[in-house]
Amino acid sequence: QVQLVESGGGMVQAGGSLRLSCAPSGRTISTYAMGWFRQAPGKEREFVAAINRRGIYTYYSDSVKGRFSISRDNAKNTVFLQMDSLKPEDTAVYYCAADAFGRGSKDYQEYEHWGQGTQVTVSS
Repeated sequence: QVQLVESGGGMVQAGGSLRLSCAPSGRTISTYAMGWFRQAPGKEREFVAAINRRGIYTYYSDSVKGRFSISRDNAKNTVFLQMDSLKPEDTAVYYCAADAFGRGSKDYQEYEHWGQGTQVTVSS
């Protein structure tokens, strides 16, 4: 069982930046495609970004494209989500997820392992 731990969330003003990190406990992430999802109160879980095992291919939702960047450092066993030009509508709990069989999917059902989430709040 892969346990993912997110960190780096917090409160920031609109236009600011945050960097989220995701690291597993007890396992290496190099064999997993990784994704970030978010869920705001009263809304469904939403795809944010994904990256394949080797970090060559990345995928983004239209709402964050050009502002967010997903990356991974397999040597440090960590996945990152750099979030710039944050907007109040980016406010949500952000979840890291691991997919053992895919190449990075926008479908949350493709991911087998999830973190507990980290809160990101963007004030106007």
